[in-house]
Amino acid sequence: MRIEDLIKEKILLLDGAMGTMIQHRQLTEEQYRGERFEGSERMQKGNNDLLSLTMPDLIREIHTLYLEAGADIITTNTFNSNSISLSDYGMESLVYELNRAAATVAREAIDGMAARGDKKPRFVAGTMGPTNRTASMSADVANPAARSVTFDQLVEAYHEQARGLFDGGADLLMVETVFDALNARAALFAIENLFDVTGRRIPVMISGTVTDASGRMLTGQTLEAFMISVSHFPLFSIGLNCAFGAENLRPFVEELSGLAPWPLSVHPNAGLPNQFGGYDQSAAEMASLVKEYLENGWVNIIGGCCGTTEKHIEALNELREGYSPRVVPARKGVTALSGLEPMLITPEKNFINVGERANVAGSKRFARLIKEEKYGEAVAVAAEQVENGAQIIDICMDEALLDGERAMRTFINYLISDPAVSRVPLMIDSSDWRVIEAGLKCSPGRPVVNSISLKEGEEAFLRQARLIKRYGAAMVVMLFDERGQADTLERRTEVA
Repeated sequence: MRIEDLIKEKILLLDGAMGTMIQHRQLTEEQYRGERFEGSERMQKGNNDLLSLTMPDLIREIHTLYLEAGADIITTNTFNSNSISLSDYGMESLVYELNRAAATVAREAIDGMAARGDKKPRFVAGTMGPTNRTASMSADVANPAARSVTFDQLVEAYHEQARGLFDGGADLLMVETVFDALNARAALFAIENLFDVTGRRIPVMISGTVTDASGRMLTGQTLEAFMISVSHFPLFSIGLNCAFGAENLRPFVEELSGLAPWPLSVHPNAGLPNQFGGYDQSAAEMASLVKEYLENGWVNIIGGCCGTTEKHIEALNELREGYSPRVVPARKGVTALSGLEPMLITPEKNFINVGERANVAGSKRFARLIKEEKYGEAVAVAAEQVENGAQIIDICMDEALLDGERAMRTFINYLISDPAVSRVPLMIDSSDWRVIEAGLKCSPGRPVVNSISLKEGEEAFLRQARLIKRYGAAMVVMLFDERGQADTLERRTEVA
């Protein structure tokens, strides 16, 4: 049975924490290394993902415990199996092998259950963690434009990971514990590229994490703005995990449940960590808190994150019986953009105020500051516009004496470090496609491109439109073609 059909029938059960189960085994450095990596120059204890190669029987055993507890979906042991995170252990060369092996081990656990007479449909979700770097926050307090990782580097890392999971037999991919929407969009970009290459799609889950009581992510983005930032992708589900236990996640689950036009997943921690970093919440206590989610019809998928074991999943399995899955609301037919905060363009709004002074052709002051590379002062120009009511900030670096790509990238990186300005969506404005792409690769919300047209022909237009969608942006289309502007009604109809 397809998971797309099963989720309409019942609340699906995700497994619990892999890391917690591994930590309970108190493995030694030698066990992590195994024979294959006994000569490793770096310590490997704590590199849980490596165990898919050195102790596959242990990982298969953990998967089986979760399956026996009732899990419909088990997640692969690949939270850190990307080249960026594995560089801490000097294991970047193992990315593809680790992911393929981990997906294979999970599949073997399901096959083992089937061999014992288990008839339930079970699924492997290939876990793709957030990496240990962020693409939209500065890596240097003295330089707002500094980044420890770029969009392109993330796309490359995620593509390699997704390919291994895909080839290993994963039924779904899950981009999880998202704290930066730009990282998540890079993952979705990489996954879409993989689907193009293979000619086959599998469902994709995405799950974010909030970091404080306001319900914002680490980057300061609200949940609705995050949802809009990934709304371009045909998701199987969206959800929340980690950070908090079920009690503290409650208001955010309720909020997202009322907004998301996809099935909603939630896998909370077993409460908040104690002074030693452990988790004390029992399976019964967690289930009693999750019960409200089910009673209110807020969720479609439930599971556990940090601190949860097979006991927690067993309790959730018993709890879900008798409850119906959340009814997924229809998608609203409005243009949705976001910075750190959402902006919906609805029929009730007469016009949208676009600030056009962060444009080298629209402000002499701004142009001078950009040429002098005084980016911090240039952000003040955009800040003034937001203070005066601008709902979108148009950014243009089209000037003959400027390196447009570099100027666009650097200015946006500076701008998004100021939450008072970056709360509104950005408009990436250029006649040079390379400059547009540079802007899209560092815009963490859902921006809008201004603009594309048919001036270079239909093939170029469609290629750019598809890429804009893949980057997660909206677009303005100008009524131009190879013959020029559509300046009459007949020409407008023809070009449109």
